[in-house]
Amino acid sequence: QVQLVESGGGLVQAGGSLRLSCAASGRTFSSYAMGWFRRPPGKERKFVAGINSDGRTYYADSVKGRFTISRDNAKNTVYLQMDSLKPEDTAVYYCAARPVYYSGSSYSYDYWGQGTQVTVSS
Repeated sequence: QVQLVESGGGLVQAGGSLRLSCAASGRTFSSYAMGWFRRPPGKERKFVAGINSDGRTYYADSVKGRFTISRDNAKNTVYLQMDSLKPEDTAVYYCAARPVYYSGSSYSYDYWGQGTQVTVSS
């Protein structure tokens, strides 16, 4: 069982930055792939970024070059650094965990956090 808790969301102006954190419980965090997803208002949840257990990273085209996913296995934490934020990045952001390799499909993840709101004003 893995419990995930996101933090770091908030209100930011367009062009600004935020860093989201996702703290995980459990001793096997390093063996999990982690994903960040987001759900904009009135829309479905979509993949944002993923990181394998070996550290390889993957991004949705919409955030490539602006967002960076990273992990610190010693702290059982995954991060999402979000730069050059746009109003269309406004969403509830969720982190998720699955074994070893990332997936772009939310259905492939076993564990989810409760989400953190990110609002980007124009």
